[in-house]
Order: sequence, then C-alpha cells, then structure tokens
Amino acid sequence: MAKIDETRPFHPVRIAVLTMSDTRSLAEDRSGGVLADMITEAGHLVADRALVKDDVAAIRAIVKGWIDDPEIDVVITTGGTGFTGRDVTPEAVKPLFEKEIEGFAIVFHMLSYQKIETSTIQSRACGGVAHGTYIFCLPGSPGACKDAWNGILKWQLDNRHRPCNFVEIMPRLEEHRRGS
Repeated sequence: MAKIDETRPFHPVRIAVLTMSDTRSLAEDRSGGVLADMITEAGHLVADRALVKDDVAAIRAIVKGWIDDPEIDVVITTGGTGFTGRDVTPEAVKPLFEKEIEGFAIVFHMLSYQKIETSTIQSRACGGVAHGTYIFCLPGSPGACKDAWNGILKWQLDNRHRPCNFVEIMPRLEEHRRGS
C-alpha cells in the first residue's frame, strides 16, 4: 500500500493530457476527461488538453511541443496503444524518449491483469522521460486510465509518497545537460 508522508507539503505538478482518436471529439472524450478529473482531484494542474487523430507526425508534434514547454512537467496520452493498423502512439512517442521507464509498463500490466486478465497483452502502454518531462502512454479506455492513475501515477506524482517518487527526482532529470 502506498505511504504518504503527511508531514511534507504537497507540490502540484503540471500535466498535459492528449487523446488519440479518429472517431471522437474533445467533448466526447471520456478517457481524457477521466484523466483530467483525477489530475485535478489529486491537486495537480491540467496544463493543457488536446485530441488528435491517430497520426504519427501529428501526435509527435504535440508531444514534442509539450516536452519543450517549461510549464509542463508530465504528458499523459490515452489511446492508440493497441496493435491494430491505426494504433500508432508508441511509434510516435517512443522516439522522443531519452530514457524509457520499463517498470511503468510492467506495473501497469500487473494491475490490468487483475481486472482483464490476459487481455492486458493487447496494450502497449509505456512510459519515458525526455528533456526533464515524464511521458506516459495509456490505453484509450476510461478503465485503463483509472487503473494507471490510481495504481501508479497518483502515487509517483505525489512528492509525499514514500519511499520515493518521480517528483523528488525531477530537478535531477536534466543533470547531464548542466554538466553535473
């Protein structure tokens, strides 16, 4: 069970949410809406939110813009992580990673397996870091977004989580650029 050190002050992070869909509008985007609601409920800021078609260049351009934006700490995408012809999110986003967070996919699949059993293998959920920005690519279902947020991201994006969390190492993600 996650441990929160209540003696530490909470530090909100700025999170951008991107939904991949060829069939929905932003108003109909349940998964992105669920993520935005959970982010806000946890005390973080939704820095931006967008919806884009399943197109490698379009996805990559938005994510790259958010990586380059100093006002965004985390990018969460939803959709396009399957393996049908239109599912291209990992192909669009993984080349931007400087480092992949392999454990994110492993823990996501462990959580997902508890609910949907072997169907979890149909997801290519992934996570990584680029230019000091965390990036997480989630499946397009609201349930998968809830599982990833409630089981992993809610805790790792809370600086009070013990024994460690993503927030406390954010200042060190760019050490190699500063020559430290």
